[in-house]
Amino acid sequence: MARLSAGRASDISESVDPLDLLAAPPKDETSAERAVREAREAEAKRISDAIDEQLKMERVARSKKKAPVKVLLLGQSESGKSTIVKNFQIAYAHQAWSEQRASWRSVVYLNLVRSVNIILDLLAREMSELKTSSSQQEFNLRLTELSDSDSDVRSNDSSFGPHGGSTSSKATLATPIISLTPLHRRTTSRAVVDKPLPFSEYHRLLQLRLGPLRRVQADLEKRLSVHEDDIDTVTISATPFVAMEQAGSASRRRSLNLSTSREFFVRSRSGWKGALGWAKGFSNAKPKKGRDRDGDDALDVLLGCKDDINGLWQDPLIRKMLRRRQIDIEDTPGFFLDDVSRIIDPSYEPSDADVVRARLRTLGVQEYPFTFEKEHRHLLGSQVGREWVMYDVGGARSCRSAWYPYFMDVNAIIFLAPISVFDESLEEDSTVNRLEDTYHLWKAVVSSKLLSKVQLILFLNKCDILERKLERGASIKKFIPTYGDRDNDMQTAAKYFRKQFKDMHKKYSPVQRPFFCYLTTAIDTTSTMQTLAVVREGLMRELLQKADLMQPL
Repeated sequence: MARLSAGRASDISESVDPLDLLAAPPKDETSAERAVREAREAEAKRISDAIDEQLKMERVARSKKKAPVKVLLLGQSESGKSTIVKNFQIAYAHQAWSEQRASWRSVVYLNLVRSVNIILDLLAREMSELKTSSSQQEFNLRLTELSDSDSDVRSNDSSFGPHGGSTSSKATLATPIISLTPLHRRTTSRAVVDKPLPFSEYHRLLQLRLGPLRRVQADLEKRLSVHEDDIDTVTISATPFVAMEQAGSASRRRSLNLSTSREFFVRSRSGWKGALGWAKGFSNAKPKKGRDRDGDDALDVLLGCKDDINGLWQDPLIRKMLRRRQIDIEDTPGFFLDDVSRIIDPSYEPSDADVVRARLRTLGVQEYPFTFEKEHRHLLGSQVGREWVMYDVGGARSCRSAWYPYFMDVNAIIFLAPISVFDESLEEDSTVNRLEDTYHLWKAVVSSKLLSKVQLILFLNKCDILERKLERGASIKKFIPTYGDRDNDMQTAAKYFRKQFKDMHKKYSPVQRPFFCYLTTAIDTTSTMQTLAVVREGLMRELLQKADLMQPL
Protein backbone atom coordinates (compact mmCIF):
# COMPACT_ATOMS: atom_id res chain seq x y z
CA MET A 1 0.00 0.00 0.00
CA ALA A 2 2.82 2.30 0.90
CA ARG A 3 4.55 1.29 -2.34
CA LEU A 4 1.45 2.19 -4.41
CA SER A 5 1.13 5.58 -2.77
CA ALA A 6 4.77 6.32 -3.57
CA GLY A 7 4.23 5.43 -7.25
CA ARG A 8 1.10 7.58 -7.50
CA ALA A 9 3.01 10.54 -5.98
CA SER A 10 5.76 10.05 -8.56
CA ASP A 11 3.22 10.16 -11.44
CA ILE A 12 1.73 13.36 -10.10
CA SER A 13 5.14 15.08 -9.76
CA GLU A 14 6.11 14.13 -13.33
CA SER A 15 2.89 15.60 -14.73
CA VAL A 16 3.60 19.03 -13.25
CA ASP A 17 5.64 21.39 -15.45
CA PRO A 18 8.50 22.85 -13.40
CA LEU A 19 8.11 26.15 -15.30
CA ASP A 20 4.49 26.36 -14.16
CA LEU A 21 5.60 25.87 -10.60
CA LEU A 22 8.21 28.60 -11.07
CA ALA A 23 5.70 31.04 -12.58
CA ALA A 24 2.98 30.27 -10.08
CA PRO A 25 2.13 33.09 -7.68
CA PRO A 26 3.32 32.69 -4.14
CA LYS A 27 0.86 30.98 -1.84
CA ASP A 28 0.87 33.89 0.55
CA GLU A 29 0.32 36.53 -2.22
CA THR A 30 -1.85 39.43 -1.11
CA SER A 31 -4.54 41.01 -3.28
CA ALA A 32 -2.39 44.11 -3.85
CA GLU A 33 0.56 42.02 -4.96
CA ARG A 34 -1.69 40.00 -7.27
CA ALA A 35 -2.93 43.21 -8.94
CA VAL A 36 0.65 44.39 -9.58
CA ARG A 37 1.64 41.00 -10.98
CA GLU A 38 -1.32 40.77 -13.32
CA ALA A 39 -0.69 44.29 -14.63
CA ARG A 40 2.94 43.39 -15.31
CA GLU A 41 1.94 40.22 -17.14
CA ALA A 42 -0.61 42.12 -19.23
CA GLU A 43 2.03 44.65 -20.31
CA ALA A 44 4.47 41.88 -21.21
CA LYS A 45 1.78 40.18 -23.32
CA ARG A 46 0.98 43.45 -25.05
CA ILE A 47 4.63 43.97 -26.01
CA SER A 48 4.95 40.37 -27.18
CA ASP A 49 1.82 40.65 -29.33
CA ALA A 50 3.12 43.91 -30.84
CA ILE A 51 6.40 42.25 -31.77
CA ASP A 52 4.57 39.32 -33.33
CA GLU A 53 2.40 41.71 -35.35
CA GLN A 54 5.46 43.67 -36.55
CA LEU A 55 7.19 40.48 -37.66
CA LYS A 56 4.03 39.42 -39.48
CA MET A 57 3.82 42.76 -41.28
CA GLU A 58 7.48 42.55 -42.30
CA ARG A 59 6.92 39.06 -43.70
CA VAL A 60 3.96 40.31 -45.72
CA ALA A 61 5.97 43.31 -46.96
CA ARG A 62 8.84 41.08 -48.03
CA SER A 63 6.47 38.81 -49.88
CA LYS A 64 5.01 41.80 -51.74
CA LYS A 65 8.35 43.50 -52.40
CA LYS A 66 9.57 43.02 -55.94
CA ALA A 67 12.87 41.25 -56.38
CA PRO A 68 15.70 43.56 -57.48
CA VAL A 69 16.50 43.76 -61.17
CA LYS A 70 20.03 42.43 -61.65
CA VAL A 71 22.03 43.66 -64.63
CA LEU A 72 25.52 42.40 -65.46
CA LEU A 73 27.88 44.65 -67.42
CA LEU A 74 30.38 42.75 -69.56
CA GLY A 75 33.16 43.82 -71.89
CA GLN A 76 36.92 44.07 -72.09
CA SER A 77 38.90 46.59 -70.07
CA GLU A 78 38.20 50.24 -71.01
CA SER A 79 35.03 49.32 -72.90
CA GLY A 80 32.96 51.84 -70.92
CA LYS A 81 31.21 49.71 -68.28
CA SER A 82 31.76 52.07 -65.34
CA THR A 83 30.64 54.98 -67.50
CA ILE A 84 27.32 53.25 -68.17
CA VAL A 85 26.82 52.80 -64.42
CA LYS A 86 27.34 56.54 -63.92
CA ASN A 87 24.85 57.36 -66.68
CA PHE A 88 22.25 55.08 -65.12
CA GLN A 89 22.62 56.81 -61.78
CA ILE A 90 22.38 60.28 -63.33
CA ALA A 91 19.17 59.25 -65.07
CA TYR A 92 17.32 57.51 -62.24
CA ALA A 93 19.03 58.31 -58.91
CA HIS A 94 20.14 61.86 -59.49
CA GLN A 95 19.71 63.07 -55.92
CA ALA A 96 22.17 60.50 -54.62
CA TRP A 97 24.41 61.25 -57.59
CA SER A 98 24.45 64.96 -56.77
CA GLU A 99 25.57 64.22 -53.22
CA GLN A 100 28.54 62.25 -54.55
CA ARG A 101 29.54 64.46 -57.46
CA ALA A 102 31.79 66.87 -55.54
CA SER A 103 33.93 63.97 -54.35
CA TRP A 104 35.07 63.35 -57.91
CA ARG A 105 37.11 66.56 -57.96
CA SER A 106 40.19 64.72 -56.71
CA VAL A 107 39.82 62.12 -59.46
CA VAL A 108 39.52 64.82 -62.13
CA TYR A 109 42.69 66.44 -60.82
CA LEU A 110 44.43 63.06 -60.79
CA ASN A 111 43.42 62.44 -64.41
CA LEU A 112 44.67 65.88 -65.44
CA VAL A 113 48.00 65.55 -63.63
CA ARG A 114 48.57 62.07 -64.99
CA SER A 115 48.09 63.29 -68.57
CA VAL A 116 50.64 66.06 -67.98
CA ASN A 117 53.16 63.63 -66.51
CA ILE A 118 52.75 61.26 -69.45
CA ILE A 119 53.61 64.11 -71.82
CA LEU A 120 56.57 65.13 -69.64
CA ASP A 121 57.91 61.57 -69.77
CA LEU A 122 57.71 61.59 -73.56
CA LEU A 123 59.32 65.02 -73.67
CA ALA A 124 62.23 63.84 -71.52
CA ARG A 125 62.75 60.91 -73.85
CA GLU A 126 62.67 63.12 -76.94
CA MET A 127 65.05 65.69 -75.48
CA SER A 128 67.54 63.00 -74.53
CA GLU A 129 67.75 62.11 -78.21
CA LEU A 130 69.01 65.63 -78.95
CA LYS A 131 72.26 64.66 -77.26
CA THR A 132 72.95 62.03 -79.90
CA SER A 133 75.56 63.23 -82.36
CA SER A 134 74.78 63.43 -86.04
CA SER A 135 77.39 60.79 -86.78
CA GLN A 136 75.77 58.42 -84.31
CA GLN A 137 72.38 59.04 -85.95
CA GLU A 138 73.81 58.24 -89.37
CA PHE A 139 75.39 55.09 -87.97
CA ASN A 140 72.08 54.00 -86.42
CA LEU A 141 70.24 54.72 -89.67
CA ARG A 142 72.70 52.67 -91.68
CA LEU A 143 72.54 49.86 -89.14
CA THR A 144 68.72 49.83 -89.33
CA GLU A 145 68.76 49.70 -93.13
CA LEU A 146 71.28 46.84 -93.15
CA SER A 147 69.29 44.97 -90.52
CA ASP A 148 66.03 45.34 -92.46
CA SER A 149 67.72 44.26 -95.69
CA ASP A 150 69.29 41.25 -94.02
CA SER A 151 65.94 40.27 -92.50
CA ASP A 152 64.24 40.45 -95.91
CA VAL A 153 66.88 38.17 -97.45
CA ARG A 154 66.69 35.63 -94.65
CA SER A 155 62.89 35.59 -94.60
CA ASN A 156 62.90 34.52 -98.26
CA ASP A 157 65.61 31.90 -97.72
CA SER A 158 64.10 28.40 -97.48
CA SER A 159 67.06 27.23 -95.42
CA PHE A 160 66.42 29.80 -92.68
CA GLY A 161 65.77 28.16 -89.33
CA PRO A 162 66.53 24.66 -88.10
CA HIS A 163 63.58 23.19 -90.01
CA GLY A 164 63.79 25.27 -93.12
CA GLY A 165 61.24 27.90 -92.09
CA SER A 166 60.56 30.55 -89.49
CA THR A 167 58.37 29.74 -86.53
CA SER A 168 56.40 31.92 -84.18
CA SER A 169 57.33 31.90 -80.53
CA LYS A 170 53.73 32.60 -79.49
CA ALA A 171 50.93 30.13 -79.86
CA THR A 172 47.63 31.26 -81.29
CA LEU A 173 45.17 31.77 -78.46
CA ALA A 174 42.06 30.99 -80.45
CA THR A 175 40.85 30.56 -84.00
CA PRO A 176 40.14 34.00 -85.46
CA ILE A 177 36.44 34.74 -85.81
CA ILE A 178 36.99 37.33 -88.51
CA SER A 179 39.93 38.06 -90.77
CA LEU A 180 42.19 40.59 -89.10
CA THR A 181 45.68 41.57 -90.17
CA PRO A 182 48.00 40.29 -87.40
CA LEU A 183 49.30 43.19 -85.39
CA HIS A 184 52.89 41.98 -85.39
CA ARG A 185 52.93 42.20 -89.21
CA ARG A 186 51.87 45.82 -89.29
CA THR A 187 55.19 47.20 -88.07
CA THR A 188 57.10 49.03 -90.76
CA SER A 189 60.84 49.46 -91.02
CA ARG A 190 62.15 52.94 -90.45
CA ALA A 191 63.61 53.62 -93.86
CA VAL A 192 63.80 57.27 -92.87
CA VAL A 193 64.65 58.27 -89.33
CA ASP A 194 62.79 61.37 -88.19
CA LYS A 195 65.02 64.23 -87.20
CA PRO A 196 64.87 65.07 -83.49
CA LEU A 197 62.43 67.85 -82.78
CA PRO A 198 64.07 71.22 -82.04
CA PHE A 199 63.14 71.51 -78.40
CA SER A 200 64.59 74.55 -76.65
CA GLU A 201 65.48 75.88 -73.23
CA TYR A 202 61.82 76.82 -72.84
CA HIS A 203 60.88 73.14 -72.82
CA ARG A 204 63.55 72.39 -70.22
CA LEU A 205 62.06 75.10 -68.02
CA LEU A 206 58.61 73.56 -68.48
CA GLN A 207 59.98 70.27 -67.22
CA LEU A 208 61.38 71.95 -64.12
CA ARG A 209 58.30 74.05 -63.39
CA LEU A 210 55.92 71.12 -63.79
CA GLY A 211 58.09 68.77 -61.73
CA PRO A 212 55.94 69.21 -58.57
CA LEU A 213 53.03 67.53 -60.37
CA ARG A 214 54.70 64.15 -59.89
CA ARG A 215 54.35 64.56 -56.15
CA VAL A 216 50.74 65.68 -56.61
CA GLN A 217 49.99 62.50 -58.57
CA ALA A 218 51.64 60.31 -55.94
CA ASP A 219 49.76 62.03 -53.11
CA LEU A 220 46.37 61.76 -54.84
CA GLU A 221 46.91 58.09 -55.63
CA LYS A 222 47.87 57.39 -52.04
CA ARG A 223 44.91 59.28 -50.60
CA LEU A 224 42.48 57.62 -52.97
CA SER A 225 43.89 54.22 -51.99
CA VAL A 226 44.98 53.81 -55.57
CA HIS A 227 47.49 51.21 -56.70
CA GLU A 228 49.61 50.81 -59.79
CA ASP A 229 48.25 48.20 -62.11
CA ASP A 230 50.54 45.37 -63.08
CA ILE A 231 49.24 44.20 -66.43
CA ASP A 232 49.29 40.45 -66.87
CA THR A 233 51.19 39.47 -70.01
CA VAL A 234 51.13 35.71 -69.67
CA THR A 235 49.05 33.86 -72.26
CA ILE A 236 45.54 33.76 -70.79
CA SER A 237 42.37 32.61 -72.49
CA ALA A 238 40.11 35.38 -73.71
CA THR A 239 37.14 33.52 -72.25
CA PRO A 240 38.23 31.58 -69.12
CA PHE A 241 34.63 31.44 -67.88
CA VAL A 242 33.73 29.07 -70.76
CA ALA A 243 35.87 26.29 -69.33
CA MET A 244 34.40 26.98 -65.91
CA GLU A 245 30.87 26.64 -67.25
CA GLN A 246 31.76 23.39 -69.00
CA ALA A 247 33.43 22.02 -65.90
CA GLY A 248 30.67 23.29 -63.65
CA SER A 249 33.10 24.59 -61.07
CA ALA A 250 35.67 27.31 -60.57
CA SER A 251 39.06 26.61 -62.11
CA ARG A 252 42.23 27.13 -60.15
CA ARG A 253 43.89 30.45 -60.79
CA ARG A 254 47.33 30.24 -62.34
CA SER A 255 50.36 32.25 -61.31
CA LEU A 256 50.92 35.37 -63.36
CA ASN A 257 53.94 37.10 -64.76
CA LEU A 258 53.78 40.86 -64.47
CA SER A 259 55.02 43.52 -66.85
CA THR A 260 56.01 47.11 -66.37
CA SER A 261 52.97 48.59 -68.12
CA ARG A 262 50.88 50.06 -65.34
CA GLU A 263 47.77 52.11 -64.72
CA PHE A 264 46.29 53.30 -61.45
CA PHE A 265 43.28 51.40 -60.13
CA VAL A 266 41.31 50.57 -57.01
CA ARG A 267 40.68 47.08 -55.72
CA SER A 268 37.26 45.46 -55.93
CA ARG A 269 36.80 45.35 -52.17
CA SER A 270 36.31 49.12 -52.22
CA GLY A 271 35.72 50.20 -55.81
CA TRP A 272 35.57 53.87 -56.76
CA LYS A 273 32.76 54.25 -54.21
CA GLY A 274 35.12 53.25 -51.43
CA ALA A 275 37.99 55.30 -52.82
CA LEU A 276 35.85 58.42 -52.67
CA GLY A 277 34.47 57.59 -49.22
CA TRP A 278 30.94 56.52 -50.15
CA ALA A 279 28.64 53.99 -48.62
CA LYS A 280 27.85 50.80 -50.47
CA GLY A 281 24.53 51.80 -51.98
CA PHE A 282 23.81 54.68 -54.31
CA SER A 283 20.57 55.57 -52.57
CA ASN A 284 22.09 56.58 -49.26
CA ALA A 285 25.70 57.19 -50.26
CA LYS A 286 27.33 60.33 -48.96
CA PRO A 287 30.95 61.46 -49.11
CA LYS A 288 32.96 61.46 -45.94
CA LYS A 289 33.53 64.80 -44.28
CA GLY A 290 36.82 66.41 -45.23
CA ARG A 291 37.34 64.13 -48.20
CA ASP A 292 37.37 67.08 -50.61
CA ARG A 293 40.44 68.35 -48.77
CA ASP A 294 42.49 66.10 -51.06
CA GLY A 295 41.39 68.21 -54.00
CA ASP A 296 42.18 71.43 -52.12
CA ASP A 297 45.75 70.30 -51.48
CA ALA A 298 46.23 69.43 -55.15
CA LEU A 299 44.65 72.70 -56.24
CA ASP A 300 47.29 74.76 -54.40
CA VAL A 301 50.00 73.25 -56.61
CA LEU A 302 47.90 73.23 -59.77
CA LEU A 303 47.17 76.95 -59.48
CA GLY A 304 50.90 77.64 -59.55
CA CYS A 305 51.35 75.39 -62.60
CA LYS A 306 48.23 76.44 -64.51
CA ASP A 307 49.92 78.63 -67.13
CA ASP A 308 52.71 76.11 -67.71
CA ILE A 309 50.20 73.27 -68.16
CA ASN A 310 48.36 75.31 -70.76
CA GLY A 311 51.66 76.22 -72.40
CA LEU A 312 52.74 72.58 -72.54
CA TRP A 313 49.50 71.38 -74.10
CA GLN A 314 49.24 74.23 -76.61
CA ASP A 315 52.89 73.99 -77.73
CA PRO A 316 53.14 73.03 -81.45
CA LEU A 317 56.25 70.89 -80.90
CA ILE A 318 54.50 68.91 -78.17
CA ARG A 319 51.56 68.24 -80.49
CA LYS A 320 53.96 67.19 -83.24
CA MET A 321 55.77 64.86 -80.84
CA LEU A 322 52.49 63.15 -79.93
CA ARG A 323 51.48 62.80 -83.59
CA ARG A 324 54.89 61.36 -84.47
CA ARG A 325 54.55 58.76 -81.74
CA GLN A 326 50.94 58.10 -82.80
CA ILE A 327 49.63 58.94 -79.34
CA ASP A 328 46.06 60.23 -79.42
CA ILE A 329 45.95 61.36 -75.82
CA GLU A 330 42.67 63.18 -76.51
CA ASP A 331 40.97 59.81 -76.95
CA THR A 332 42.20 58.33 -73.68
CA PRO A 333 39.84 58.02 -70.69
CA GLY A 334 40.13 60.86 -68.22
CA PHE A 335 41.37 63.50 -70.67
CA PHE A 336 40.94 67.05 -69.34
CA LEU A 337 43.79 69.04 -70.90
CA ASP A 338 41.33 71.03 -73.01
CA ASP A 339 39.61 72.20 -69.80
CA VAL A 340 42.59 73.42 -67.78
CA SER A 341 41.30 76.99 -67.33
CA ARG A 342 37.90 75.78 -66.12
CA ILE A 343 39.14 72.98 -63.86
CA ILE A 344 42.08 74.67 -62.16
CA ASP A 345 39.93 77.20 -60.36
CA PRO A 346 39.05 77.53 -56.65
CA SER A 347 35.33 77.57 -57.47
CA TYR A 348 35.44 74.44 -59.65
CA GLU A 349 32.89 71.73 -58.96
CA PRO A 350 32.71 68.69 -61.27
CA SER A 351 29.77 68.61 -63.65
CA ASP A 352 27.89 65.46 -64.61
CA ALA A 353 29.90 65.33 -67.83
CA ASP A 354 33.18 65.67 -65.92
CA VAL A 355 32.38 62.74 -63.64
CA VAL A 356 31.29 60.58 -66.56
CA ARG A 357 34.58 61.31 -68.32
CA ALA A 358 36.71 60.84 -65.19
CA ARG A 359 38.74 57.65 -65.10
CA LEU A 360 39.35 55.58 -61.97
CA ARG A 361 39.98 52.02 -62.99
CA THR A 362 38.50 49.24 -60.87
CA LEU A 363 39.57 45.61 -60.74
CA GLY A 364 37.38 42.71 -59.70
CA VAL A 365 33.61 42.84 -59.35
CA GLN A 366 31.84 46.04 -58.31
CA GLU A 367 28.25 45.92 -57.02
CA TYR A 368 26.14 49.06 -57.47
CA PRO A 369 22.66 48.84 -55.86
CA PHE A 370 20.36 51.83 -56.23
CA THR A 371 16.68 52.69 -56.11
CA PHE A 372 14.65 54.63 -58.66
CA GLU A 373 13.81 57.99 -57.11
CA LYS A 374 10.30 59.46 -56.77
CA GLU A 375 11.13 62.52 -58.87
CA HIS A 376 11.00 60.26 -61.94
CA ARG A 377 7.48 59.00 -61.21
CA HIS A 378 6.19 60.50 -64.48
CA LEU A 379 8.70 58.33 -66.34
CA LEU A 380 8.84 55.24 -64.17
CA GLY A 381 5.29 54.85 -62.89
CA SER A 382 5.05 51.78 -60.69
CA GLN A 383 8.81 51.23 -60.96
CA VAL A 384 9.51 54.09 -58.53
CA GLY A 385 11.22 52.58 -55.51
CA ARG A 386 12.25 49.48 -57.46
CA GLU A 387 15.73 48.35 -56.57
CA TRP A 388 18.27 47.66 -59.30
CA VAL A 389 21.68 46.10 -58.87
CA MET A 390 24.33 46.58 -61.52
CA TYR A 391 27.45 44.40 -61.49
CA ASP A 392 30.53 45.88 -63.15
CA VAL A 393 33.04 43.07 -63.57
CA GLY A 394 36.69 43.58 -64.45
CA GLY A 395 37.36 43.30 -68.17
CA ALA A 396 41.05 42.39 -68.11
CA ARG A 397 41.72 38.78 -69.08
CA SER A 398 43.04 37.97 -65.63
CA CYS A 399 39.69 39.11 -64.16
CA ARG A 400 37.30 37.25 -66.47
CA SER A 401 37.26 34.04 -64.46
CA ALA A 402 35.19 36.01 -61.91
CA TRP A 403 32.35 36.41 -64.42
CA TYR A 404 30.96 32.89 -64.21
CA PRO A 405 29.27 33.02 -60.75
CA TYR A 406 27.25 36.05 -61.85
CA PHE A 407 25.78 34.19 -64.84
CA MET A 408 23.53 32.17 -62.54
CA ASP A 409 21.25 34.87 -61.16
CA VAL A 410 21.00 37.81 -63.53
CA ASN A 411 18.08 39.30 -65.47
CA ALA A 412 20.00 40.95 -68.27
CA ILE A 413 23.49 41.49 -69.64
CA ILE A 414 24.65 44.73 -71.19
CA PHE A 415 27.66 43.84 -73.34
CA LEU A 416 29.89 46.76 -74.29
CA ALA A 417 31.86 46.42 -77.50
CA PRO A 418 34.14 49.41 -78.24
CA ILE A 419 34.21 49.53 -82.04
CA SER A 420 36.88 52.23 -82.12
CA VAL A 421 39.60 49.71 -81.21
CA PHE A 422 39.93 48.03 -84.62
CA ASP A 423 43.54 49.31 -84.84
CA GLU A 424 44.56 48.76 -81.20
CA SER A 425 46.29 45.88 -79.47
CA LEU A 426 45.23 44.22 -76.23
CA GLU A 427 47.02 45.56 -73.18
CA GLU A 428 47.81 42.06 -71.92
CA ASP A 429 49.12 40.82 -75.29
CA SER A 430 50.36 43.26 -77.90
CA THR A 431 49.83 40.73 -80.71
CA VAL A 432 46.08 40.43 -80.08
CA ASN A 433 43.71 42.89 -81.73
CA ARG A 434 41.24 44.39 -79.24
CA LEU A 435 38.35 43.99 -81.66
CA GLU A 436 39.18 40.32 -82.14
CA ASP A 437 39.24 39.89 -78.37
CA THR A 438 35.78 41.49 -78.16
CA TYR A 439 34.48 39.14 -80.86
CA HIS A 440 35.68 36.14 -78.85
CA LEU A 441 33.98 37.49 -75.73
CA TRP A 442 30.71 38.10 -77.57
CA LYS A 443 30.76 34.63 -79.10
CA ALA A 444 31.35 33.04 -75.68
CA VAL A 445 28.52 35.00 -74.07
CA VAL A 446 25.90 34.38 -76.76
CA SER A 447 26.77 30.67 -77.00
CA SER A 448 26.52 30.07 -73.24
CA LYS A 449 23.65 27.70 -72.43
CA LEU A 450 23.58 29.10 -68.92
CA LEU A 451 22.66 32.50 -70.40
CA SER A 452 20.19 31.19 -72.97
CA LYS A 453 17.23 32.76 -71.11
CA VAL A 454 19.00 35.99 -70.19
CA GLN A 455 18.25 39.10 -72.22
CA LEU A 456 21.39 40.27 -74.03
CA ILE A 457 21.79 43.94 -74.92
CA LEU A 458 24.72 45.01 -77.09
CA PHE A 459 26.22 48.50 -76.93
CA LEU A 460 28.55 49.32 -79.82
CA ASN A 461 30.39 51.91 -77.80
CA LYS A 462 32.90 54.73 -78.38
CA CYS A 463 31.37 55.79 -81.67
CA ASP A 464 32.77 59.29 -81.15
CA ILE A 465 36.34 58.01 -81.04
CA LEU A 466 35.71 55.85 -84.10
CA GLU A 467 34.47 58.88 -86.01
CA ARG A 468 37.50 60.96 -85.04
CA LYS A 469 39.88 58.18 -86.04
CA LEU A 470 38.30 57.84 -89.45
CA GLU A 471 38.36 61.60 -89.97
CA ARG A 472 42.09 61.57 -89.20
CA GLY A 473 42.61 59.01 -91.95
CA ALA A 474 42.68 55.66 -90.14
CA SER A 475 41.78 52.87 -92.57
CA ILE A 476 39.53 50.05 -91.39
CA LYS A 477 40.40 47.95 -94.44
CA LYS A 478 44.07 48.00 -93.45
CA PHE A 479 43.24 46.15 -90.25
CA ILE A 480 40.11 44.25 -91.34
CA PRO A 481 40.54 42.97 -94.92
CA THR A 482 36.95 41.71 -95.06
CA TYR A 483 35.78 45.32 -94.78
CA GLY A 484 36.58 45.49 -98.48
CA ASP A 485 35.91 48.63 -100.48
CA ARG A 486 33.19 49.99 -98.24
CA ASP A 487 33.21 53.70 -97.50
CA ASN A 488 35.60 54.54 -94.69
CA ASP A 489 33.09 56.58 -92.69
CA MET A 490 31.29 56.28 -89.38
CA GLN A 491 27.85 55.26 -90.68
CA THR A 492 29.20 52.56 -92.99
CA ALA A 493 31.59 51.22 -90.36
CA ALA A 494 28.88 51.07 -87.68
CA LYS A 495 26.59 49.18 -90.05
CA TYR A 496 29.38 46.72 -90.85
CA PHE A 497 30.25 46.08 -87.19
CA ARG A 498 26.59 45.69 -86.26
CA LYS A 499 26.18 43.00 -88.90
CA GLN A 500 29.26 41.14 -87.64
CA PHE A 501 27.89 40.97 -84.11
CA LYS A 502 24.38 40.13 -85.31
CA ASP A 503 25.65 37.24 -87.44
CA MET A 504 27.52 35.78 -84.46
CA HIS A 505 24.42 36.23 -82.29
CA LYS A 506 22.32 34.28 -84.77
CA LYS A 507 24.93 31.59 -85.42
CA TYR A 508 26.02 30.79 -81.88
CA SER A 509 22.92 31.37 -79.71
CA PRO A 510 21.64 28.05 -78.29
CA VAL A 511 18.06 29.33 -78.67
CA GLN A 512 16.45 31.82 -81.00
CA ARG A 513 16.13 35.23 -79.35
CA PRO A 514 15.87 38.88 -80.41
CA PHE A 515 18.97 40.92 -81.15
CA PHE A 516 19.13 44.24 -79.27
CA CYS A 517 21.90 46.55 -80.44
CA TYR A 518 22.56 50.27 -79.86
CA LEU A 519 25.25 52.68 -81.03
CA THR A 520 26.54 54.57 -78.00
CA THR A 521 28.96 57.23 -76.91
CA ALA A 522 29.01 56.61 -73.17
CA ILE A 523 30.55 59.97 -72.27
CA ASP A 524 27.67 61.74 -74.05
CA THR A 525 25.24 61.74 -71.14
CA THR A 526 22.25 63.04 -73.11
CA SER A 527 22.25 60.43 -75.86
CA THR A 528 23.28 57.63 -73.50
CA MET A 529 20.42 58.37 -71.09
CA GLN A 530 17.99 58.20 -74.01
CA THR A 531 19.40 54.80 -74.92
CA LEU A 532 19.21 53.62 -71.31
CA ALA A 533 15.55 54.67 -71.14
CA VAL A 534 14.79 52.43 -74.10
CA VAL A 535 16.80 49.60 -72.56
CA ARG A 536 15.04 49.99 -69.20
CA GLU A 537 11.59 49.90 -70.78
CA GLY A 538 12.49 46.86 -72.85
CA LEU A 539 13.96 45.04 -69.90
CA MET A 540 10.94 45.71 -67.68
CA ARG A 541 8.62 44.55 -70.46
CA GLU A 542 10.61 41.34 -70.70
CA LEU A 543 10.45 40.77 -66.94
CA LEU A 544 6.70 41.36 -66.87
CA GLN A 545 6.16 38.93 -69.72
CA LYS A 546 8.16 36.27 -67.91
CA ALA A 547 6.01 36.88 -64.83
CA ASP A 548 2.86 36.46 -66.99
CA LEU A 549 1.75 39.96 -65.99
CA MET A 550 1.28 41.16 -69.55
CA GLN A 551 0.97 39.69 -73.00
CA PRO A 552 3.70 40.28 -75.58
CA LEU A 553 2.79 42.77 -78.27
